Amino acid sequence: MDSGTHFVMGIALGGLALVDPVVADHSMTFTAVMAGTIIGSQSPDVDTVLKLRNNAVYIRHHRGITHSLPAVALWPILITAVLALIIQDANVFHLWLWTFFAVALHVFVDIFNAYGTQALRPFSRRWVALGVINTFDPIIFTLHCLGILLWAFGANPVWTFSIMYLIIIVYYILRFAVQKAVKNAVHNTIQDEEYVIVAPTMRFLHWRIAAKSKTHYYVGRAYGRTVNIYDKFEIKPLPKTPLIEIALKDRNLAAFVSFSPLYRWEISELDNGLTEVRLIDLRYRSDNRYPFVAVAHLNDDNEIITSYTGWIFTEDKLQKKLQVGASN
Repeated sequence: MDSGTHFVMGIALGGLALVDPVVADHSMTFTAVMAGTIIGSQSPDVDTVLKLRNNAVYIRHHRGITHSLPAVALWPILITAVLALIIQDANVFHLWLWTFFAVALHVFVDIFNAYGTQALRPFSRRWVALGVINTFDPIIFTLHCLGILLWAFGANPVWTFSIMYLIIIVYYILRFAVQKAVKNAVHNTIQDEEYVIVAPTMRFLHWRIAAKSKTHYYVGRAYGRTVNIYDKFEIKPLPKTPLIEIALKDRNLAAFVSFSPLYRWEISELDNGLTEVRLIDLRYRSDNRYPFVAVAHLNDDNEIITSYTGWIFTEDKLQKKLQVGASN
């Protein structure tokens, strides 16, 4: 989920912690727990700072080790230790317990996004992504804001947030049902598909579709059970040439390949004598464009002159990014 949703989840969990008599009857413990649930709800996303290095590092590691099983255990201990030094009268065990709930909830809800997490590390590096909730879901965010507002106006936080989470659980179940219906509709439309990605959007009945058959890639949208295929690409394996082998070892292209399960490629000769290798993720079609790409420019000696991976919505911006990479 996005940072804003995780933040309101932290507040809601802090309010729900008042069901615990130790928290409810001790103001300093409640203060520490509220701080712990808010900080704990954000802590796994500390890896967002990897963007400061480059997109390749961020793509490879975001929602990786910081969302792993060891991290879920270590974050609450670290946060509790710091808060216990600041708020010394707080009950340490109950502070740790509710902070642990906040961290675990963060990782758990991220599993339901299309991006997913490596939540099973160190036992598996497989990305766990159920793809039923958009990274920002307006319904989930609004329900949390409404619950916090009701609490601010005097509503019982335990009952308010308990009812809210029951509603959200029902909402998740409905999302799974709609996703299953969309997958069935995709099967009826394409029929020979081998692999289908049905990704949510901010609209309840609108879903992104990317599918693969033995011979083609399909990209489209679904509205309920109505499927519209916008693009169809013939599957062509990447050429096994020295140029491609070197390009795929580039950090930007390697990060892209590790992240993207469905992509097509383009190889073109540029006016300046360089060769461009471009990989295009098929999952994120927007306004007739595919904005998530990886690009490398190589010279006649198969040396990489510049490369880039990330979200680009105009060709001019992409070329500027590549020029910056070449200058570095």
